[in-house]
Formats: sequence, structure tokens, C-alpha cells
Amino acid sequence: MSAVEPLDSERILELGLAFWSSKTLLSAVELGVFTELANGPLTTGELRQRIGIHERAARDFFDTLVALRMLERDGDVYSNAAEADAFLDKAKPSYTGGLLEMANSRLYGFWGNLTEGLRTGQPQNEAKVGEDLFGVLYSDPARLREFAQAMTAISMGSALAIAEKFPWQRYKTFMDIGTAQGNIPVQVAGKHPHVTGGGTDLPPLEPVVTEYVAANGLSDRLRFQAHDFFTDPFPNADVLIMGHILHDWDLTEKKMLINKAYEALPDDGALIVYDAIVDDERRENVYGLTMSLNMLIETPGGFDYTGADCRAWMAEIGFSDSYVEPLTGGESMVVGIK
Repeated sequence: MSAVEPLDSERILELGLAFWSSKTLLSAVELGVFTELANGPLTTGELRQRIGIHERAARDFFDTLVALRMLERDGDVYSNAAEADAFLDKAKPSYTGGLLEMANSRLYGFWGNLTEGLRTGQPQNEAKVGEDLFGVLYSDPARLREFAQAMTAISMGSALAIAEKFPWQRYKTFMDIGTAQGNIPVQVAGKHPHVTGGGTDLPPLEPVVTEYVAANGLSDRLRFQAHDFFTDPFPNADVLIMGHILHDWDLTEKKMLINKAYEALPDDGALIVYDAIVDDERRENVYGLTMSLNMLIETPGGFDYTGADCRAWMAEIGFSDSYVEPLTGGESMVVGIK
């Protein structure tokens, strides 16, 4: 008779206190720890003075980042771990900390009200004081730029994977609906010189997109189109892309947006939908499921969904074929063929 493994509460406690580690990293990004160390190793005192923190907890703070494998330490001298140096130095084009900045400044506090959101089914963000999230964002250029950069950070891995995995050789034109900073168009056009297109979004994002496209040397093949995807027809192109769009909206609105894409596509055209697609059994993709909880926090009716859900909606609307393909992390794309 085999011995029964004793139960251990360590995993439960580690999960329940995970916010300790999370907030340590978020504060390090906010304080610019990784950007300072990208210029060279620093002692405890030097780094503390550079980022402007009190001496009392400086050593504990830095050593926690060592234990989290974000920093390395040799004696009393700290340096960035390889991944932190690559992705959390604000001076590098590979910087992906924009999402963490937004998580720190907005989401961290709002998630403290998750229990209330679960009880009421109501958003727990700016909507609680009568503000419209997107209205506030688009009326404040600084916050809008931060939001667009955060969308680039969260979509970079998927953008690179879509540029690599989708059969772009079959198509000539594309448009990215709700493009934010324009990351998807830049990655696709950068890898496939034969395609042209661009991205659509509300007018305040035009200078942000134009600047990002120009910085990547693609102004000759990519354009920005001012567009409200609720009130305006979708632009015509061989491929339409909606990334991190559908999960913001309720089921009726999701189907409406898919239908507008269908109407704008030519025969044999393709719709790419990418999100934190939940696994069909709803057991494995923690990122997708918690992202859906984030939609509770942020929106009146949004939710994330499975690949099977999205394929069923596409079939209902008229797409002749569809498939799901993993991208990176917890994200996947659902491709519908008209």
C-alpha cells in the first residue's frame, strides 16, 4: 500500500501572497531600477540614491528583486538580470514595461475591489465615479500615449507570432482595427515587404501611430485611418485584424463586430482575432481566465472566450472555415476565412 503524500499549504500561501512579489516588481519599474542599472552596476547606496528611496528598506527591496531573478548581485553591487535588462530598460526599443506601468498606476488598485465586482457584476474602475474609461483615455494625450504603449507591450509577442505564422504570402493588403500604437501593422509590414495597409483607431491616436510607424521606417507602406468601429463601416482589405478588441464587449457587440468584418472582406479574405483565448475545457489558461476577470473590473459587459466560442460565432455569421492557432504565452489567434 503506497504512502499518501502529506498535504502542504505552501502553494496556497504562495498564491495568496503573490501580490507581494507583483507589487515589488511594479514599484521597481515605476522607480526606474532597471533603467538605471542598464547603464552599469551600482552599489546599494548608489542605486538607492539614483532612484530616490529611503535607506531603511533599500537592501530588502533590491535583494527581493534578486530572489525574484530580476536583479543579480555580486557582493554589494547590483546589476540587471538578462531578461530585465532586455525588456525593462525604458531606453531600449524592446521595452515592454508599458503594460506594467499601467498595471501599477490603474489596475493594481482596482483589483482590490474584485470581490465587490463579483458580487455586483459591475466595473470597478473609473466607471464607479461616473467616468467613461475610453472617454477619459482619449481625452488625455499623456494617458492615451501610455495606454497605447501598454497595448504594444501586451501585444508584442502575439504581433511577432502573427507576422511569422499567418500565411501572408497569400494576401496583399491588411488593416488592423483598433490599432492603438500601430504595433501589429509595423511587425507584419516589417517582415513582409509585399503587403501594404495600416491601422484604424479614433482620431486622437493619429499622431501616436504616425510617430511609431515613422520610427520604424514604414511610412511609405502603412497608413492611419480615423475610424470608430461601432459607427463606421470597416475598411476593405484582404485581411482584417482585431486584437484585444472583442474581449472588451458583450456577446451582442462581439457578434456585431465580427459581422462588420465579414461584410468588409472579399471572398477568401481572412479575419484574424487574437486575445487571451481561453482553452476550450476552461481549465488551463490562467492568463485568459484572469484576463476575463479583468474585463469585469474594466468593462460593463466584456469577457474573454474560448476558441470554440469564437469559431461558433464566425460560423453563425457566415465564415466558411476557421481555425485556432497558439501565439505566445496565453494568447492565440482565431482565423476566419470568408
